[in-house]
Amino acid sequence: MSSKEKPTLGGTRIKTRKRNIAAPLDPAAFADAVVQIYLDNAGDLELIAKSLESSDLNFSRYGDTFFEVAFAGGRTQPGTIKPDEGERHPYSVIECEAKRDAILPSVIYIQKILRRRPFLIKNLENVMQKLLQSLELFEENERKKLAIFTALAFSQKLSGLPPETVFQPLLKDNLVAKGIVLSFMTDFFKEYLVDNSLEDLISLLKRGKVEDDLLQFFPSTKRSAEGFSEHFTKAGLVPLVEYNEKKIFEVKLKEMKSALTTQIVEESDVSEVIETVKQRVKDAKLPDIEVIRILWDVIMDAVQWSGKNQQQNANSALRQVKTWSKLLNSFCTSGNIELELIYKVQMQCYEDAKLMKLFPEIVRSLYDQDVLAEDTILHWFRRGTNPKGRQTFVKALEPFVNWLEEAEEEE
Repeated sequence: MSSKEKPTLGGTRIKTRKRNIAAPLDPAAFADAVVQIYLDNAGDLELIAKSLESSDLNFSRYGDTFFEVAFAGGRTQPGTIKPDEGERHPYSVIECEAKRDAILPSVIYIQKILRRRPFLIKNLENVMQKLLQSLELFEENERKKLAIFTALAFSQKLSGLPPETVFQPLLKDNLVAKGIVLSFMTDFFKEYLVDNSLEDLISLLKRGKVEDDLLQFFPSTKRSAEGFSEHFTKAGLVPLVEYNEKKIFEVKLKEMKSALTTQIVEESDVSEVIETVKQRVKDAKLPDIEVIRILWDVIMDAVQWSGKNQQQNANSALRQVKTWSKLLNSFCTSGNIELELIYKVQMQCYEDAKLMKLFPEIVRSLYDQDVLAEDTILHWFRRGTNPKGRQTFVKALEPFVNWLEEAEEEE
């Protein structure tokens, strides 16, 4: 071997590293194949589902493209809903009539596809988000079809479709401002409530993280409680209006209770607290009976209970009643409200063991402070309707009632 020859290893095979050769993406060919299956089966979704099942199409790679074909009839341009080049079919969701009977078969068909290929749920989410974020590019009638499809998808519990991924994309400022979102959600609510209860709808909205403020679907110029009631009453969704009014009412009650608690714990001047309550009642249009319930709850919640010492607890409770009697008196403006206050005292004493024996003393204190009238106490004693602990409390109050009746006879 000359010095210029390179040495070799006889009989040794040199291994070369294998390279992963990626197959080129071809969503257009996939879309054309799916469209052809639609055309070959003349839009019969049952036959189409069977043909897709027996095909060797790569759904794991082209899941988004498949749903574009199902919704729009063909492939759409990246980032838009505009049709891309290639074959199209006339049996898509967008081409159906805007009626539940026409759209429901598409929901059931997609459900079958998802059951066989559950990994496609993420692709369905992607395409639905894309469509909903582009609602302004659709005609009004097409938006209604999408709303009906979405409602039916949730009614049919479409393979775990997450509500959050559907509702959140709608909250784009430009869509809301143009009233497109409100129109879409109105159609959605009407369709969903055909098969489901209001409680089901509220549960769905909670999971979609939009239940706390339905006004966010309204353009800013119409974003008010009055605007909400007017719009959905006109749309025939009165139960939704009633639910929203109840929710607003509960929020205002909570806010009022929080403000009063702060003032009472800090022992603010009674006249200042009275003005606060009056302003809250005026702003929230709270009924008098609810006001007296809140006042009693807040006053008693602020009592400094000492633990097991019954006498100290009794003294603390009675001292609190006396301290805030002027506040109670300002809002006990009728016999019915006074009676409601007695019922409130009755329920608290019934439910709280440390107050059980204190009922007659509280009633006596409220009478002495001119919060409760004699007639109201006698009415409760003779004809009270709340049965909770009634027999015990009537017996306990009997000596005081006898005293009232004797005093009345002497007069």
